[in-house]
Amino acid sequence: MLRHALEAQGHTVVEAMDEPSAIQRMQQARPVVVLTDLKLPEGDGFGVLRAAAELDPELPVVVMTAYGSIQDAVTAMKEGAMDFLAKPVDPDHLLLMVQRAISQRRMLTDYFLLKQELAERRGAPRIIGEDPKLRQVSQQLHRAAGTDTTVLLEGESGTGKELFARALHALSGRSEGPFVAINCAAIPETLLETELFGHEKGAFTGAAARKPGRFELAHRGTLFLDEIGDLPLGLQAKILRALEEKRFERVGGTQSLHVDVRVVAATNRDLGVEVNRGRFREDLYYRLAVARVHVPPLRERKDDLPLLIEHILATTPNGETASIAQETIDLMMKHDWPGNVRELRNVIERAVLLSESPEDEEALRRTPMAAARAEPSITATPSHTATSAEAAMTVPVDVGIPFKLAKQNVISEFEKRYISRLLAQHDGNISAAARAAGIDRMSIHKMLHRLGLANPGRE
Repeated sequence: MLRHALEAQGHTVVEAMDEPSAIQRMQQARPVVVLTDLKLPEGDGFGVLRAAAELDPELPVVVMTAYGSIQDAVTAMKEGAMDFLAKPVDPDHLLLMVQRAISQRRMLTDYFLLKQELAERRGAPRIIGEDPKLRQVSQQLHRAAGTDTTVLLEGESGTGKELFARALHALSGRSEGPFVAINCAAIPETLLETELFGHEKGAFTGAAARKPGRFELAHRGTLFLDEIGDLPLGLQAKILRALEEKRFERVGGTQSLHVDVRVVAATNRDLGVEVNRGRFREDLYYRLAVARVHVPPLRERKDDLPLLIEHILATTPNGETASIAQETIDLMMKHDWPGNVRELRNVIERAVLLSESPEDEEALRRTPMAAARAEPSITATPSHTATSAEAAMTVPVDVGIPFKLAKQNVISEFEKRYISRLLAQHDGNISAAARAAGIDRMSIHKMLHRLGLANPGRE
């Protein structure tokens, strides 16, 4: 009677007489709704309910039971049944309930499709480029997004590793949870532990109240540990324990806190080399590098430059109406971009800002790349650089002024570019930049003041 009533409304019905055959039919037919009696010749409806949940956690199940066993139906709903029907079953009531279950199923499907589309809009499309190396990175991220495994993003400064981390979060099942980022190189070692794990009131002088750490704030979401290669050895053991046991204590506390966090780490260093040099724990390295993703530098995917320039102009105030001549783009293609995408964005945004009008591209010509066209010119190579490669800088010489003034202008221009690029490669962290350049922090502060450059205010 029930099958005829459902088929009359256009539904396809698959019947089963007991729990074993019902489980077999569900696996074969993949239904959109399951209707089951709680009393069966072999097994019972609770077994069917559990099998349906295992097959598809979102599969709606309606249970039927005699009036005197309503308590059993309530128990079934507590175990995940959508609703119940008391026998004898009213066919009209049954049809309404089945239709409602199908509608809910469709709404849920639409929700997941929209969620996937939103994740793609939030994540992958923001990664601009068509280079095969970049497509390989995207494929690796999509594979990792379906798991909770730890991901290590490797690549030079300025390649956009945090962008890839955010894309991974947006594509994952944790996309509705928080994305919490911390730059391990930008925070003094004395403060890094409390930033990561929080502290209790009175844990140290000035701790006037309890403060949650980044691990705690990222509960049920993603924690992005940027520049993890700069993490002090003393903290590496605590990070390892937090990753393996998902437990930690706040500074000054004794209570063990449990967190559900997916960790994504990034570094511009070769951690394998750091392990051999004794500067990074081997066990932590292997725990982080479950999935390793190498983000290629801009010089290895220069064919993406036109797309990146178009994207940056479109997202820069007044940049959407600006244009760049082909000769300027050709000049950009010859540049190695040691600062990667961050340097490219800086050059374009600065050029648009300095333009007298959105259509005026003279500012785009007055870029570090345009100096290569200046004659006569000299090439100055700094004795210390922020990267392992020696970066040559070309500075134009104005022969229409006295020699001493021209020399001072060249030196000032070199210092300005060197310090700007050095700080850009270290995310504005003065201490890290000073260590890389082999000079003290106060020297950088003095140069910033003398050259009229903005102080990033990050020690």
